[in-house]
Amino acid sequence: MSKELEKTAGANKADLAGEILSELSLSHKSYGEAFYQFVLGIDRKSGYRDEIKIMVSERLLLDMEFSPGMYASVHGQVRTYNEEEEGKSKLNIVIFAREFELSDQPVIHQNNILLEGFLCKPPIRRTSPLGREICDIMLAVNRMYNKSDYIPCIAWGRNAAYGGTLEVGAKMMITGRIQSREYKKKNECGDSFTKIAYEVSILKIEE
Repeated sequence: MSKELEKTAGANKADLAGEILSELSLSHKSYGEAFYQFVLGIDRKSGYRDEIKIMVSERLLLDMEFSPGMYASVHGQVRTYNEEEEGKSKLNIVIFAREFELSDQPVIHQNNILLEGFLCKPPIRRTSPLGREICDIMLAVNRMYNKSDYIPCIAWGRNAAYGGTLEVGAKMMITGRIQSREYKKKNECGDSFTKIAYEVSILKIEE
């Protein structure tokens, strides 16, 4: 990467390790190169398992035996893109693998995210049902070639109080983990169904 491109690209690092929960499925092809997705299960200390979507190039999968129940270590970046779903635009979040290792032996589960970007929407402060302060933050992280990833983040407690004071355009560094969260939604008929949201849970935030 040239120094000019390094200056325009923000920090975006993801280091994950966990258990493979799904088969590979074709995501898309770009310039003749195929990209695949699978789900990686990463256990928290609380016992909850985050199920994170991983995107990996066919070039990293050469000569690898891949199957659910194996374990993977992934080093890459948080990537976002819009996708049409039921006539509406939906933000998809994946971890784009730059380095990828497989093992048939259990690994220590890891979930570490480092982001540097700009606040691109006013932060939204709210209170959880248990009375804990929460703040939703949308972070724009610049990529090469004038592209950006728009990454939803969530802060708790003191981080939420601090994040809620920041203004649009503020540059910040965030460390945390990527998490999956189930929530209930109702369709036009009033029927309830479960959806999954993905976001970066903030452990530390610095302006």
